[in-house]
Amino acid sequence: MASGGSKRAIYAALVGNSLIAVTKFGASAYTGSSAMLSEAVHSLVDTGNQWLLLYGLKRSKRPADRHHPFGYGMEEYFWAFIVAILIFGLGAGISFYEGLKRVMEPHEVASPYVNYIVLSLAILFEGASWFVALQEFRKGKGKRGWMAEIRHSKDPTKFTVLFEDSAAMLGLVVAMIGIALAQYLHMPVLDGAASIVIGVILATTAALLAYECKGLLIGEAASPAVIVSIRKTATALEGVDAVNEVLTMHLGPEDILANLSLDFADGLSSEQVEATITGLEQAIKAEHPQVKRIFIEAQSAEAHHRAARNQQAADDEAR
Repeated sequence: MASGGSKRAIYAALVGNSLIAVTKFGASAYTGSSAMLSEAVHSLVDTGNQWLLLYGLKRSKRPADRHHPFGYGMEEYFWAFIVAILIFGLGAGISFYEGLKRVMEPHEVASPYVNYIVLSLAILFEGASWFVALQEFRKGKGKRGWMAEIRHSKDPTKFTVLFEDSAAMLGLVVAMIGIALAQYLHMPVLDGAASIVIGVILATTAALLAYECKGLLIGEAASPAVIVSIRKTATALEGVDAVNEVLTMHLGPEDILANLSLDFADGLSSEQVEATITGLEQAIKAEHPQVKRIFIEAQSAEAHHRAARNQQAADDEAR
């Protein structure tokens, strides 16, 4: 489930993009600027995207049921992926189309100063939304680099809003430069060229978002620190001789499934094994509340390694 900070970033982007979209469409209709129309479509798509992210958050909170025993947390990942597709299909596609159309049939932009005023206001509103998204993203970054945090983050709402707002800021600057050059150089074709550049920015943003969301949809493991901690907790527990394997997967930003294969000490009674498992589950969940479900398999280290070798041989043969 997304944090309150994630929702704040989405709401800030939703309000900002809604106001900006209306203003940009009005300016585009008045001046006939292709770059401004691309920016208007971009803001409209972003507004729809915020609603989709909020919808995904709502759907992901539904409790587990018979048909989805592990819950609906991964809906958040699905709708973030849909957002990436919309940015590419609508935002980038229309920007490319309008840009190529204007390059092939250039004409002067009417009242360019209207565009400058609207773009300046849009930069102000978009900058405020971008700042909120940046602050929320930085809270969990720690000492990691920006790209490292994007790869590490399991909350798609945070980096999706940040990506969208960053692309919007770049697009506004490109539109401003394109319209200004078209006016002062008397080359209206540059207005269309700016629209094409905005399309490239949106397509690149969509590709990065789709790549990150794809990994989450397929199923990403918990962070190495969490896995090491779980292994350490299990190893230190009395009655466990060895930890054969720790497999984890994120079912949501704050929902981790953990599967452990343990070699229990010989001679333990069934009651002792049950008590050991109960103690281990309690210890892991106390240290990592995001680990919601734990499945433990009792298997000797020798049998586990033999099964792993057989599986590897079968995989190699299948290739």
